[in-house]
Amino acid sequence: MSHELFIMTQELKIVPTADGSNTIFNSQVGENYHSKHGALQESRHVFLNSGLKYFIENNRAREVKVLEVGFGTGLNFLLSAEYCAEDGVKLHYTGIEAYPLSQDLVLQTGYDQFVPAPVWDSFIGHYANSLNATVNINQNCQMRIAHCQLLEFESNDKYDLIYFDAFASARQPEMWDEKAIRHTVGFLKPGGVFVTYAITGNLKRTMKSLGLKVEKAAGAPGKREMLRAIKRTDL
Repeated sequence: MSHELFIMTQELKIVPTADGSNTIFNSQVGENYHSKHGALQESRHVFLNSGLKYFIENNRAREVKVLEVGFGTGLNFLLSAEYCAEDGVKLHYTGIEAYPLSQDLVLQTGYDQFVPAPVWDSFIGHYANSLNATVNINQNCQMRIAHCQLLEFESNDKYDLIYFDAFASARQPEMWDEKAIRHTVGFLKPGGVFVTYAITGNLKRTMKSLGLKVEKAAGAPGKREMLRAIKRTDL
């Protein structure tokens, strides 16, 4: 374990949320990794249902590339991997995470009870290696975690979906400014979908200026609305 990772671990604590699933509280940032109203239901609503399922159903996709900003506990990945395995969709998943969690802490989340054992076991078994290379979770799913800051991330790949799951703008404003959003959207394919749990006037204006069609969608419990944006195909 790196010194940086060790320091971060001391500032992290497993805490329960209202739907019975756990999240992690980061005392340095002063915020949970997921909604206190329900980690599992937030992840399912915002990223799985409003993002992945929406894209697959509207594009009849049988293969999808996902980029997640803020890999965190891996919950969004686990739910996505389960859904794609059941639906026979090939999943290529890249997570950006500046401060990867230790494997021991990921194990303590208890997320093994929410996904099939083969998905969970393969995720945990390949977690450490995914920080250095792309790993095969199963025959239909590949994953890698880019251990870097958002603005340091570079890739020749373009993605069908972006899960933007950074800490709230009040806690990490630099993750939500025009420079960060422009950098992120640059990895999105024309027709690709960007989803996040938040929606603000500044975010909507930035997305529109970058050529995305902004949609307000019903938010997860605790939030009235969330943002979904689709990149125009004529750019």
